[in-house]
Order: sequence, then structure tokens, then C-alpha cells
Amino acid sequence: MGLWIGWAVVVWNVVFDHTLEIAGRAYLHAAAMAARAGGPYARIDDWMRPAAASGLWIATASAAGILAVGLVGVRVASAGSRRNG
Repeated sequence: MGLWIGWAVVVWNVVFDHTLEIAGRAYLHAAAMAARAGGPYARIDDWMRPAAASGLWIATASAAGILAVGLVGVRVASAGSRRNG
């Protein structure tokens, strides 16, 4: 079970980081386009706050899915070993 928990933690971190990375790149593009066009300044807070919130939910759902599959798998495997043992 420890490996499933470790895998869920790693996936949570990767998914959350990837979500923030994509938002950061989108912000940089929007800021560059705003600077070229002479438009209003693009605020990073307007891009990163929603990304952090959605990243939190997406990462948590991913990790919860992995933990659910792991828990069920460990229970099924341990029940099978008890019947055969």
C-alpha cells in the first residue's frame, strides 16, 4: 500500500505543477501580446489564482483515483491470498 500512496503523492505533485506551468506560459504569452499591442497590463494574479484552484482539484482527483485503485487492488489481492493460504 505504501507504493500506491507514494505514487499518488508523486502524481499529485506532477499534475499540480503541470497545471501551474501551463498557466504560467499562457500568462507570459498574454503579457507579451498586451505589451506589443499597448493594451492594459496583464496581471499574473488573474491567471495563476484560477490555475492554482483548478490544479488543486485536478491533482487531488488524480491522486484519489490512484489511491482508490490501489486500495481495491490490495484488498482483492489480500483476500485472494487468504483463500489460497
